[in-house]
Amino acid sequence: MSKIAIIGATGRAGSQLLEEALRRGHSVTAIARDTSKIGQRAGVVSKNVDVLDAGALQDAVAGHDVVISAAHFATIPASAVVGPVKKAGVKRLLVVGGAGSLLLPDGTRVIDSEGFPQAYKAEASAGAVFLDNLRQEKELDWTFVSPSAEFVEGERTGSFRLGQDDLLVSGAGRSWITFADYAIALIDEVETPKHSRQRFTVGY
Repeated sequence: MSKIAIIGATGRAGSQLLEEALRRGHSVTAIARDTSKIGQRAGVVSKNVDVLDAGALQDAVAGHDVVISAAHFATIPASAVVGPVKKAGVKRLLVVGGAGSLLLPDGTRVIDSEGFPQAYKAEASAGAVFLDNLRQEKELDWTFVSPSAEFVEGERTGSFRLGQDDLLVSGAGRSWITFADYAIALIDEVETPKHSRQRFTVGY
């Protein structure tokens, strides 16, 4: 059993990661600005923290085996997470990544492709910068987990594929993963690390 701190635990990805970690018997500290929707649950300690408050975040993650960041990139730069995690003495950081920095068959990034939705560009660009910053990180044992192009609500099947830096596309031509199955892949990495200081991706 691990002690896991989840930043952004009330979001769509964060809440599924919380459920998956609890399902497997881990103890979880749920971190968000407002954790009231989580309520009182066995195995969960909720902490209301503004992630941009470095001191508060450091205190919240101290003493954990691993920190998972499921915060939005456009509002939370890498330094706001990496700095407090390192100062707290936590060695492992897993990040809920984005698909924008994944590569297409021609070697270009998804975010640079024609027709990439303008509405997602700021978040995707910030996610790519976050990954670039992690790749310069020499102390933390980090992993950046990119979903497929479509990151959606849906069932927990336990059936999916893993990849490295290339966008995964199903036989039907769709690139997608549910939050629930993504959570399985990420918590698998918590329990059995296979991608130290790497990015990997998950999809059907």
